Amino acid sequence: MSRMLVTGASGFVGGCLCDEIVRLGHEVRAAIRTAGSGRAGTEPVMVRQIDGQTDWTEALRDVDVVIHLAARVHVMKDTSVDPLAEFRKVNVQGTENLARQAARAGVRRLVYVSSIKVNGEGTSGSQGYSESDAPAPQDAYGISKWEAEQALHRVAQETGLEVVVVRPPLVYGPGVKGNFISLLAAVGKGIPLPLAGADNARSLVYVGNLVDALIACATHPAVAGQTYLVSDGMPVSTATLVEKIAGALDCRSRSFYFPPVLMRAAAALLGRSAQIDRLFGSLRVDDEKIRRELGWIPPYTLEQGLRATAEWYRGQR
Repeated sequence: MSRMLVTGASGFVGGCLCDEIVRLGHEVRAAIRTAGSGRAGTEPVMVRQIDGQTDWTEALRDVDVVIHLAARVHVMKDTSVDPLAEFRKVNVQGTENLARQAARAGVRRLVYVSSIKVNGEGTSGSQGYSESDAPAPQDAYGISKWEAEQALHRVAQETGLEVVVVRPPLVYGPGVKGNFISLLAAVGKGIPLPLAGADNARSLVYVGNLVDALIACATHPAVAGQTYLVSDGMPVSTATLVEKIAGALDCRSRSFYFPPVLMRAAAALLGRSAQIDRLFGSLRVDDEKIRRELGWIPPYTLEQGLRATAEWYRGQR
């Protein structure tokens, strides 16, 4: 049995991760920002601000493994004067500071949740992103995640701390926010969506599958220094995703065909090209490496993940 520190423990992925680690019989110290946001069965510790000066002494006491989820996350409309500088404070300086203190505290391994944005913003053809691709982050968030990965590998070389990096694509599941919950709500309300012509291919990962992969990376004996991409498996088109969401919600999809080229043109005029790229563009992930090296198989199918998400959504309403 190990004692694990989970940062970002009160977040969407962090809460699910803490619950599963506790269920498996490990001890969990949950780093949280606000009192009362810890999970049942965990030992909460307050860490209000993450940057290069954060004191992790109490949080790291007697910890074997750190799973680092806490981050300044990607937002569609960032109002910061210098977004990259703000991302670097938390995601780069904060992560490196945590790793160095972890090494000094005797922590054996740090699992870092990065992002597929390190690889880039989209793929073409049938080839998916893999761990061997040259990183090509295109926004401040992706750049900060890539710089954090490099900082962690430097710390590993200097201290012997075992570092494992996991890059997930879009994560969905109970508690999801952002574009995915907006799509779920639109389908559930029967809003006509011009998405029947979206024949793209996007990889997703259900939160339960991501959690399972993170625990595998925290406990497998031979993963030090590795980077892994994870997904549910076969990518899905936005058109198919809408149909599957409708099925999970037990409602009828009202998706209709509208020429994607006209959609892109209209979006460009309205300054909404990024949103349309997410709906009509492709982003494939090749996760063969983690399956081969760790024997990892996602425990949930896309349909099971969507059904669980739909049940949560109905409960919220």
